[in-house]
Amino acid sequence: MGVITYENEITSSIPPTKMFKAFVLDGDKLIPKILPQAIKCVEIIEGDGGAGTIKKVTFGEGSQFNYVKHRVDGIDKENLAYGYSVIEGDALMGTLESISYEVKFAASPDGGSICKTTSKYHTKGEIDIKEDQIKAGKEKASGMFKAIEAYLLANPNAY
Repeated sequence: MGVITYENEITSSIPPTKMFKAFVLDGDKLIPKILPQAIKCVEIIEGDGGAGTIKKVTFGEGSQFNYVKHRVDGIDKENLAYGYSVIEGDALMGTLESISYEVKFAASPDGGSICKTTSKYHTKGEIDIKEDQIKAGKEKASGMFKAIEAYLLANPNAY
């Protein structure tokens, strides 16, 4: 098994605590509400929402994928960090064992936030992942982040 690591950074004018609450703590409800074409629903299959919880994410009708299952690896509300792994579903494309993500929000000098993500693609055998596949995933994640930012800007009293 090989591991391909990819790092990304997105900035926002929204403070980190507010982004963390919307994106991580309430994302299972908020994302399907504001982006139903991307994510139809998120349901807890097992657990209480904390580490070890298994969630099924059903994608919207416009997606090339049907569903994935996530395992929550950890939530650190104090340090605004979240870790999870995609452990099942057609988004693994038969070539990946799993994809693990670490997401951390930090304050930016202008009062907004910086979201740093580290993605680790765990391949089956020595399979290569094409750069355009990683880029497509990055663009979808960035789009979701920017949609949440736009929602928070339009609804300043939320969170």
